[in-house]
Amino acid sequence: MKEIKRYLETREGEYSFYFADLKSDYTYGFNEDLKMVAAGCIKLPIAMAVMKEVESTNIFLDQLVTITNDDKVSGSFGIIHELEGRQYSVKELIVAMLIQSDNTAACKLINTIGKDRINSIIHDMGLTSTFIKKYPSGEKEDFDNENITTSYDLCKGLALLSKGKVLNEEHSKFILEVIRRNQLTTGISFYWPKDFKVKTAHKAGSLEGIENDIVLLNSEKGDFVFVVMSRNLPSNVYGVSSLTRVGKMMFDIIDKDWN
Repeated sequence: MKEIKRYLETREGEYSFYFADLKSDYTYGFNEDLKMVAAGCIKLPIAMAVMKEVESTNIFLDQLVTITNDDKVSGSFGIIHELEGRQYSVKELIVAMLIQSDNTAACKLINTIGKDRINSIIHDMGLTSTFIKKYPSGEKEDFDNENITTSYDLCKGLALLSKGKVLNEEHSKFILEVIRRNQLTTGISFYWPKDFKVKTAHKAGSLEGIENDIVLLNSEKGDFVFVVMSRNLPSNVYGVSSLTRVGKMMFDIIDKDWN
């Protein structure tokens, strides 16, 4: 993993990453505790918090939420803001938020539970450097007003889901299966073989000058979580290039050298 650190140190912008082998508990990080803008990656902890409220019977997956035209939030991706206003179940909103990174779905889920309650839940889960401060949107704001996390927290969240530590097995599997169907595939797993891509769970995040990605790779070698975050990029295309390169480097390390 040191070669990944060395590569990122040569790239323009600021980067952090965290790698965890869930079988051996081996970890390796670089700036993993650096607080970064989460962008769309914040939607994974949001989904975990929503599911925790479902388990507490404070809300229900089939509970209907009305979305009007006034509720719609634009963004690079998502479908709800393109459709006529109607009612959606909480389950449908989670799926739209995770598969298409739909901002309208994320905002309605936050409204349904409340920012303070979501922050309390995710902190109780151990994601203590993660803070939801604003409604997700395609507009980048000042750092102090943005949703914040670290590569360590995002890795921990995905690891907790994989191990079924904070949600029951059914709800953990539900979130993982949804993000395996994620439709945005220009990040860490871009250069991976197709048979690995289709079984990789991941959630990306992008704003101006920011490219982030989280992946869970299940393979014969074991189960691995890898997170890369970036900021102050010269361009987003440049950042995507960095993420895809380190993703290929990580895959090759596991495929060729991991025991």
